[in-house]
Order: sequence, then structure tokens, then C-alpha cells
Amino acid sequence: MLPPTSSSVNASLQRVFVLAWALVLAGVCVGLIVGVATGILLLGLAVVFALPIVLMLQFLVMGLVNGGIRGLGLRRGDLLRAWPLELAASVRVFGWQQPFRSGSLPDVLPQHPHGRRGVLLVHGFACTRGLWLPWMRRLRQRGDPHLAITLEPPWGPIEAYCDAIEAAVVRLERSTGLAPVVVAHSMGGLAVRAWWVQQPPQRLHRLITIGTPHQGTLLAALGPLPNVRQMRRSSPWLAALAQKEQAAHRQRVVCFWSPCDNIVFPAPTATLDGADNRLLRGAGHMRMIWRGEPWDELQRCLAPAPQVH
Repeated sequence: MLPPTSSSVNASLQRVFVLAWALVLAGVCVGLIVGVATGILLLGLAVVFALPIVLMLQFLVMGLVNGGIRGLGLRRGDLLRAWPLELAASVRVFGWQQPFRSGSLPDVLPQHPHGRRGVLLVHGFACTRGLWLPWMRRLRQRGDPHLAITLEPPWGPIEAYCDAIEAAVVRLERSTGLAPVVVAHSMGGLAVRAWWVQQPPQRLHRLITIGTPHQGTLLAALGPLPNVRQMRRSSPWLAALAQKEQAAHRQRVVCFWSPCDNIVFPAPTATLDGADNRLLRGAGHMRMIWRGEPWDELQRCLAPAPQVH
């Protein structure tokens, strides 16, 4: 086993935000007891409930966009059920796993090649390796070699992450003697594709993407950061990436996408032509990590090929 990764810029910032939120919450509670100006109290409440409010706005806009797509079958009940589940997943990830537990589990690699395929876990925008803690626990229980990396700089161009992905793939190749399976969430899928187009397809056994904006997302129009601009609909960067890819690359890709994805919409933008696209109904952007289907697909990819007698 390898030592945990040191704290990232993203994890440190998220820790500050969580502690600041806790202070504001304590201030609101005190204000309700002793009495403070209504304006100050309302401002504090807005901070305390910022996350559910932002998620609600995202779901409203996403519902309007996806609701107009013929054949998608988005139902109001799906949105009403998905919102609280997405809120719980977001609180768990951004309020605990990433700020305080990102380095709590080490990577697991055998010292000598042993023929068991490894797994590389790649997070998305504004996240860290802490996103994958539940997956890492399950992989450890199974004895599967795995690495979870933190992409830095967090707000740089997506191609800046290629060196980190290459280094992780090399470590898995040397440790297992086999091409790894990569599981990537959101922007992480684009980072892996940006690295992979420079490599022969067989460098990866499979790529499983979860909520990746393969064709961009409308929400990216609001962000000025380099990697966010690259994720805009019909961006030159996405067009150039698609032109470089071989069909053999995409044939090794499984894309999970959801009509309730509050970050990547219109929903079909999370699909990739030539890949195996799998629909997850009723799951928000972060909640898709906890759905069983991506994990089950990873187990199929890790299963040894049947021997021919």
C-alpha cells in the first residue's frame, strides 16, 4: 500500500468553506436566541441554505431544458425524488469526504505483477480523490489494485492533467502487468480522453465515464475558468478532441448518463458517439457515483476472461 496523497488546494479550500459555514450557522442560532437585525439574520440564513437553494435552481433549469427533449421521458416525480438525494450526496462529498477525508485511504498496488487488473479513479471539476472513498473501500475489500488521483491545478486547462494520468497508468501497468480500467466522473472523463488520444487504444482496457460532458454542458456558459470554457457546448476544444479520437478508443468506452443530471445538460450531451451509452434514471450529478450500475460494470470489466480449453 502507498501513503495517502497530501492535501490538495481544492480540499483545503473546501475545508475553509465548511468551517466558515459552521460559524455562520452558529451565528444564526445565537441570533435567533438573543435577537439580531432581520437583514443580518436573513443574510445568515441565505448562507446556511445556499447549497440546497443552488441545487434547486439547477434542477429547475435542467428540468426546463430536458423536459423539452422528445423521447427523454423526464417526469416531474423523477426530479422531486432526485433533488434530496443529490443534496445528501453533495453534502457528503463537499462537506466531509473531500475537505476532511481525502487522504484517509491509501492507494493499493502490489509490489510485483500478479495478473489482477488495476483501477484508476479520476474525479471531476472542483473535486479531489476524496470523491471515491466509498469505491476505494470496496476495491480494498475485494483486493483489487487501485489508484485515486487528485487533478491539479484545479482550475487549469484540461490537457494539463495528462501528465498525472500518464504517471498513474504507468504505475498500474508496472504493478499489475495489465492495462487498467479507468472510472472517471464528470470532467475527469474529458481529462482521460485528452490523454488517451495521444496513446494507442490498448493502453486502457476500458474507460467508464459517469456524468461526463462529452458534448459540453449549458451550465459551462456561466464559468470563465479555462477548464470550464472547454466544457461549453460546441467548444473548439471539444471539437478538436473528437477529431483526434479513433473509433477503437470509443469502442472501449461505457458512458453513464442521466436525465436528472443537474450539471451536465441537455442530458444527451453526456453520451459519446460510438461508445456504449447507459441510461441512469432519477440520478443527479453526484448521486450517480452511488448508483449500483457503474460499480457493476466495473466488476464486469475486472472479471478475468474465460479460459478456452
